[in-house]
Amino acid sequence: MTLSVIGNLAILVMLLLFLYRLQQTHVSFTRRVFSGLGLGILFGGALQLLYGVGSDVLLQTNDYLDIVGSGYVKLLQMIIIPLIMVSIIGAILKLSGGTALGKISAMTIGVLIFTTMLAAGAGILMSNLFGLTAEGLTAGAAETARGAALQTSLGSVESMSFAKMVLEFIPANPFLDMTGARKTSTIAVVIFSIFIGLSATGIARKKPEIFASFEHFMQVAHAIVMRMVTLVLRLTPYGVLALMAKVVSGSNYADILNLLNFVLASYGAIAIMFAVHLLLVSLVGINPLRFLKKIMPVLAFAFTSRTSAGSIPMNVQTQTRALGIPEGIANFAASFGATIGQNGCAGIYPAMLAVMIAPTVGVNPMDPGFIMTLIAIITVSSFGVAGVGGGATFAALIVLSALDFPVALAGLLISIEPLIDMGRTALNVSGSITAGTVTSRLMGQTDMAVFNSDAEVSLDGEESLV
Repeated sequence: MTLSVIGNLAILVMLLLFLYRLQQTHVSFTRRVFSGLGLGILFGGALQLLYGVGSDVLLQTNDYLDIVGSGYVKLLQMIIIPLIMVSIIGAILKLSGGTALGKISAMTIGVLIFTTMLAAGAGILMSNLFGLTAEGLTAGAAETARGAALQTSLGSVESMSFAKMVLEFIPANPFLDMTGARKTSTIAVVIFSIFIGLSATGIARKKPEIFASFEHFMQVAHAIVMRMVTLVLRLTPYGVLALMAKVVSGSNYADILNLLNFVLASYGAIAIMFAVHLLLVSLVGINPLRFLKKIMPVLAFAFTSRTSAGSIPMNVQTQTRALGIPEGIANFAASFGATIGQNGCAGIYPAMLAVMIAPTVGVNPMDPGFIMTLIAIITVSSFGVAGVGGGATFAALIVLSALDFPVALAGLLISIEPLIDMGRTALNVSGSITAGTVTSRLMGQTDMAVFNSDAEVSLDGEESLV
């Protein structure tokens, strides 16, 4: 380890101690998260300015940033499955069975699919407005390698029909899915938890003593898991700082400038969809500005971490503690939203890639028939996209293969992929929260006193005034 790396780590420690000091002085959770975000940008920018992209010092420093950033994400992933299970089983026990279960599932998935259709339309619109095309783009070594890798992955995607994707949701081995071994493990655990909850309520009358014991066990498990969630979420500002510093320090700004049109078009489509989300919540009687203010911390984390699945614990806490949404609906929305109907990864991105590639195979991207076909394919393929890094690539492969478009051209965007993925992931999480909010309001279960409260209930378990 060189003196430069030691110096960088000393600065990192000082920044982390500063965030800890903010926590000790009871600075609000939101302000601490955005302090971490800002410090991460400044630290990452300074590292790149001093050492340059790809330098040994930067690579070694990023390895240590990973301990804080990626380590935090792994802790979040650790609590996803326990959180989903205790929350969904507990919600079903409170519902006394599956009375409202069908409505919650249908409404949540319906909102996710509807917004994904709109997201595809937004992607197509912005791509055509900016005149995006893959013609004339040059491929370097990294782009060529990426294209070859995509071509290799195409075989497994082409054999995946809609029926097979739905079948993948069914947990043949729920204990395997608890390890997150499959792309659809999250939904499989949701389904397994539903079966446990329904089975428990089924014995409530015949064996009330056993049911009472199980219900008490779930209450204890829920209390322990929620405490564990609180402990992990307290680390959010530190994780955000490290994640953002690594992204900024490792970004190649020359490549970003070369593909600036695609970046601007992507964020234009993302901005449109954020506006759509705010419109939807306002239509069900929710103040959109207050809604946006309350979900900003989880959006900031999703933006820096680039993982929809890893955002599930913070997503659920945001819905329940800040928006007044019941735990059952919040968990359904967060879990489904990490796999089904991702507005950014499964909606905007495949649509923009298809429009870019269309001219290279002689297809008019403005043709109404092409646009309608593309939106239909995207809507169907939005089921089962993994809520982790690479989910957008999986969705794009499905759409491009269905259109019989060359998938290797998607490799041309590898240099700007992290930058775009940050916005897409934040949009995915916003879409799942919107689905939970709309569902909760339509079912009349939102606690408006919580939503309208001027006190900020921190996601790490502490309270402070805004």
